[in-house]
Order: sequence, then structure tokens, then C-alpha cells
Amino acid sequence: MQAWLCETLDGIGAMRFQTLPTPEPAAGEVRIAIEAASLNFPDLLIVEGKYQFKPPLPFVPGAEFAGRVDAVGAGVKHLKPGDAVAAIAGTGGFATHACVDATRVLPLPPGFATRDGAAFAFTYGTSHHALIDRAQLQAGETVLVLGAAGGVGTAALQIAKAAGARVIAAASSDEKCALCRELGADETLNYSTQNVRETLKALTGGKGPDVVYDPVGGDLAEPVFRSIAWRGRYLVVGFAGGGIPALPWNLALLKGASVVGVFWGDFVKREPKASAAALMQLAQWYAQGKIKPVIDQALPMAELPAAYARMGTRQVRGKLLLVND
Repeated sequence: MQAWLCETLDGIGAMRFQTLPTPEPAAGEVRIAIEAASLNFPDLLIVEGKYQFKPPLPFVPGAEFAGRVDAVGAGVKHLKPGDAVAAIAGTGGFATHACVDATRVLPLPPGFATRDGAAFAFTYGTSHHALIDRAQLQAGETVLVLGAAGGVGTAALQIAKAAGARVIAAASSDEKCALCRELGADETLNYSTQNVRETLKALTGGKGPDVVYDPVGGDLAEPVFRSIAWRGRYLVVGFAGGGIPALPWNLALLKGASVVGVFWGDFVKREPKASAAALMQLAQWYAQGKIKPVIDQALPMAELPAAYARMGTRQVRGKLLLVND
């Protein structure tokens, strides 16, 4: 097999695409012949030792991937060679093969494209947990999605629309805002050129958004929180903008608002039945055409550094894929 091996925490520049022995699945594992893997923001952090999950060195990064089962370990009954599957394994995806605990492997329903499967669970799982579970989003409410043209942003936009919400999509360029309108956003906000507070006031008739989905953090957080509606819910999803904001707590008091943490990875571990039910609903929405991953580019697996570089520019619209053809 070939794989990108992370042997130090010096970032992508220190990694090499090399030939390694093809592993055999242990008891309870399956081996997947990987067809596609997606690049997520934590994949940038993990090779620098900056993510909350720190696997022992050396490791192969790549949290999310899809392909076909090509070997099954002892005790695995629900999967067999040839099955099309997606995996949320935390590591192992940037390779041609990976052995994965079978409990982290999801059979793909008929008609579910493999490349979509590689770009699905992480972002759509996070966004469904955030909006439907943590925010208890109701039809007719207004959702502001920050970073709306990115991987989790496009997922959140689609899920909010599927749930019957009105969506304001906020992004950093007119081109990204145009993509969000194509995906069904009711309104857009370019936070590079527009005044955030004034625009949100105008778009909501002074009420403010009921729910804010924030995977960005940084300097946007305070003006957005100052604009939130009474009883609003501010979803803390991540900090792709680089900075962890420090909000004045009196703002939550004045608005009767909630600051709600979203940690999908631990949700999956702690509440597996709820997580499985959410993924089932998402698969149904996919089959109905209500949601579909936005693929920015599909690059050969050997070009992982180019994919990291593109993600680092924050120009990605939707998800980046690495593929084995």
C-alpha cells in the first residue's frame, strides 16, 4: 500500500508518500480499499499536534474516507468484501488502504456515490448535531451560517433549509456568496465588504438571527453575537479564522441568549444511538435530493500537499477530496 506517513509534528512539509506493508485486519476490524478521502480542517491541525485528538507517532492522517471492504477480521458479521462503505476513523485515510474498527464503518446505501460518502459524515454529522440537536432548530426560524461556503458551512446551509429554516449565508467573497445562493440561501452577507451588524439588522427587520452557526470564530464572533435575537442560540463549532474569541458575558444576559458548544466527535462516542439516528435521517435527505456534498476539487492522493495548500488559503468551496484512481 501507499500512504502519507506523519512521523513528526512538523506539518505537511515533513510528510512523505511512501510504500508500506498492506495491513491485515485484526479481530473486529475491516480493511478498506480507499477510493476517496476528504480533507477537513482538523486534518490540518493534527499533523502539527494542534488538535485535541493526538494519535501516537507515526500515523497516517485522514479522518474520513470511503471505498470498498476488501478484507474482514474475525468477529465482523455485518460487513463483507465488496461492500461500499464510508469510515470516520480519525486517522488512516490518506492512503490506498486502511484497517478500521468495524464500528466506525458505515455501509453506503444503494445510489450513494462513493465520493459523496467520503465527504459526508464529518461535515453533515457535525451540522446536524449542531442545528437539530444542540440548537433545537424550528421551521420558520432564521439561521445565520458563518463560513457558509466551506465544508461544514455548505452542509449547515442545506440542513437548515431541509429543516424549514430561513438561511442567511455569510462568506468572505461575492463568489462564495453566489455559491450559497445556488445552494438555496435566502440571503447572503459578504463580511469582507459589508457591515455585519447593519446588514443583519436590515435582513432580519431588527430582530436578529435565532441561531448562529459559527465554525469561524475570530473577530466575527462579537459583532454577530451582539446582533443575535432574543433567546438566540450561538453554536460554537470551530475556529477556522484562527482566533478563539472572548465574548463579554453581559451580551448573553441582555439577549437571554445561549452559547452552545458543538463537539460532534464526542457526541458520536458518548451517544452512539442518537448519532446513528441522525446519520440515518441525513441519508434519507440525501436520497431525497435535499442535501448533497459540494466538491471543490478531487485531486490524486499523491497531491496531498497541494490540497493542504489550497485549504490553507481558505479558498475552498465545499470539500476537497483525495482520490485513488
